[in-house]
Amino acid sequence: MASPQQPPLQTRQRRPLGFVAAGRDFIDAVANSSPARLALIVFSLVILVFTALLSLPAASASGEVTPLHDAMFTAVSAVCVTGLTVVSTAAYWSVFGQVLILVAIQVGGLGILTMASLLALAVNRRLGVRGKLIAQEGMNTGRLGEVGSLLRIVVATTVLIELALAAVLAPRFMVLGESPGQAIWHAVFYSISSFNNAGFTPHSDGLVPYENDPWILIPLMLGVFIGSLGFPVIMVLLQTRLRPRGWNLHTKLTLVVSFILLGAGSLLWAAFEWFNERTIAGMGVGEKILHAIFASVMMRSGGFSLVEMADQDASTLVITDMLMFAGGGSASTAGGIKVTTIAVIFLAIIAEARGDTDVRAFARNIPAGALRVAISVVMLGATMVAVATLALLVITDETLQPVLFEVISAFATVGLSVGLSPELPPAGKYVLAATMFAGRVGTITLAAALALRQRKPLYHYPEERPIIG
Repeated sequence: MASPQQPPLQTRQRRPLGFVAAGRDFIDAVANSSPARLALIVFSLVILVFTALLSLPAASASGEVTPLHDAMFTAVSAVCVTGLTVVSTAAYWSVFGQVLILVAIQVGGLGILTMASLLALAVNRRLGVRGKLIAQEGMNTGRLGEVGSLLRIVVATTVLIELALAAVLAPRFMVLGESPGQAIWHAVFYSISSFNNAGFTPHSDGLVPYENDPWILIPLMLGVFIGSLGFPVIMVLLQTRLRPRGWNLHTKLTLVVSFILLGAGSLLWAAFEWFNERTIAGMGVGEKILHAIFASVMMRSGGFSLVEMADQDASTLVITDMLMFAGGGSASTAGGIKVTTIAVIFLAIIAEARGDTDVRAFARNIPAGALRVAISVVMLGATMVAVATLALLVITDETLQPVLFEVISAFATVGLSVGLSPELPPAGKYVLAATMFAGRVGTITLAAALALRQRKPLYHYPEERPIIG
């Protein structure tokens, strides 16, 4: 009796591989058509995965299942490198849970466009033309052929900076009495959390024990500030060896506005808190200056704090709101509307006041399309903050100031808190989680989408100027 004919070996092997090929084709199609859309999908899936993992009994120190709203809030805060917490990172989560949070911070810190481009490279070993265009827009590189190598530089730079920060912090923690294992773990945690502007701390009392220790505070400030500049700026600085003559316009605007905000924030914070008995009034002059600089760096996205936010003067909280909304550099680990957005709008106001037809900076003309994108980002950010604030005011009985502070901190992925987040009901935590997600992906995605959708009209309508102002 003849045995039934077996399908050829190639046919049998092709069937299981067909699903893999179909998945690769789908991801490749999405990556080539819209890497920004792929990034949204990836971020959502990553958040869901970490939410599920943080819900496991092994993730909590008590061995109990974490409620969904707390697990999701923590996952969103970590992936979106925010730092807002509803439970103590050191006391509530187990070592496994803290490792999950640290991995989520590292994954989220790579950024939307970088993450989408890296995924496309991993799946297809190449980037399509549109994928390179969006990655080029995110990293501000000149030639499409450089995108792949620059993506690898982003990863290498991140690892090297974090290792350098950990190497500086670990010996100091050991000097302060921690065991070598604890010191290395805390150093690695703080290095990743600071460079990614996350603001999570592995100590139950945060940085308060080190509030006057420059060997701890200065490395954290440097890590946060460097991370807030953005990968495009870091790569230009490395390529030009810090020589200003080779800097492009984006690098110059980012550095100038960042240092202006750093100086202004330090002076204003010191002025409003210098005689505040609840914060720094009892300290020496050097300690007050250190606190002021530290606060200014952290207000724009770092999220670490040396004093209770609720103890600060009301005017200080308003200044903090403005600096948080401003944020850091484009394609960085910082949040907010970005410093280049502020620079472009400010330059446009100056040009309008002078009657200039062109918006100029550093002997360069800024195209009108960049101004439209800047205005769109500001309006989108303000709308997100307004909607989330109204939602929380309806859900809770809180007053406007603490709600607005918490919402801006969530939208700008800063992580500073007046203590409202842990007290929110589940519905309020979901609102803040959605705000963190929207703040991390919304403005960046909009900017990338608008930058790639410019088209030349075939005809023009007659111009007519409306009355403005």
